[in-house]
Amino acid sequence: MLRSLNRPGVMTITLAAAGILMVTMGTRQSFGLLISPINHTSGLGIATISLALAIGQFTWGAIQPVAGALADRFGPRAVLMGGIVTLAAGCAITPYATSGFGLVVSLGLLAAVGSGAGSFSVLIGAAAQRLPLEVRGTASGVINAGGSFGQFVFAPILQKAIQALGWMGAMWLLAVLTLAALPLVRRVAGPLPAAPARTVERTDKGLWAALREAFGDRSYLLLHAGFFTCGFHIAFLVTHLPGEVNLCGLPPEVASWSLAIIGLANILGSLYAGACVSRYRSKYVLAIMYGSRAVLVAAYLMAPRTALTFYVFAAGLGFTWLATVPPTAAIVGKLFGVRYLATLFGMTLLSHQIGGFLGAWLGGLVIVRFGDFGWMWYADMALAAAAALINLPIREAPVSRALAPA
Repeated sequence: MLRSLNRPGVMTITLAAAGILMVTMGTRQSFGLLISPINHTSGLGIATISLALAIGQFTWGAIQPVAGALADRFGPRAVLMGGIVTLAAGCAITPYATSGFGLVVSLGLLAAVGSGAGSFSVLIGAAAQRLPLEVRGTASGVINAGGSFGQFVFAPILQKAIQALGWMGAMWLLAVLTLAALPLVRRVAGPLPAAPARTVERTDKGLWAALREAFGDRSYLLLHAGFFTCGFHIAFLVTHLPGEVNLCGLPPEVASWSLAIIGLANILGSLYAGACVSRYRSKYVLAIMYGSRAVLVAAYLMAPRTALTFYVFAAGLGFTWLATVPPTAAIVGKLFGVRYLATLFGMTLLSHQIGGFLGAWLGGLVIVRFGDFGWMWYADMALAAAAALINLPIREAPVSRALAPA
């Protein structure tokens, strides 16, 4: 499956992009572990802290098309470096935040802007422009797996750091670890090949014309709708799974290891999704992934709340967690080419994070109002089923025709 990447330059670009995503996503996806410690020391309340993280979910999505457009226009190097430094700054100043507004600035804005600028849209867009067409699907799966591996690594590290150093010391440690990704940028953002190995792209009419064309395409809008529900699902779980574990009377280690298992399982899921992009229509891959989530949530609600249940649930969900990214990016690339892929896929990620904002924020409101997350689980299940159906009418040529030389 990875043999196609074994050629000069291809593996270097792919692994460097995966390494950057490992750091930015690993850091960002572990913030849910901070809710209880911050609430315990500050007394700000779960709803207030959840709102700050929800704003971070939206901000992460809102910066994607902006960062993508800047990378498409000026190149990805400065965008990636600025994002990494901004993420580190957001982590470093969080311990000094003594109010809800302070958390919004540090976690909701700075950390979210930084991690968004060093995330999927810029990294996959930069890699796609520097890699041959036939390896892009597999490469996007490997890059995506880097983000999942980051969650597997960073969640237990952050939990142990909170126990050993306190949550403030843990945030400063995250800031230092984030800066370690800076040397990888030059590998991803090197000069474009003199003769890019890709099919003939459509005539370049400019960014705004590309955006108008995309938002006039029904398939692109359906893709947005499905990805919205994906964001709702992921943000709710990554933010409130520790709270669900606590409600069940289980130790916090169950939450951190559940998040780690999600990341580990998604490494396999991302690699598999990248391989499927090269063999099957991406819309069918997405429909199966979203449908499986509805089934898994239903199974979880009927199961006893034990540590084993959480671990099995995490493994099942993890397989499709962010494995939706390679087929989603593939559809955008097939519909509109790769010239403005960072921007167009960034817009799709914005839809994802609007759902993410609602998943994180409404989860906090529901737990305060009802004392459990029951209504959120039902909403998550319904949205996952809807997403599976929404993807089926997307216009997508068979793989053999879509990948045929022009």
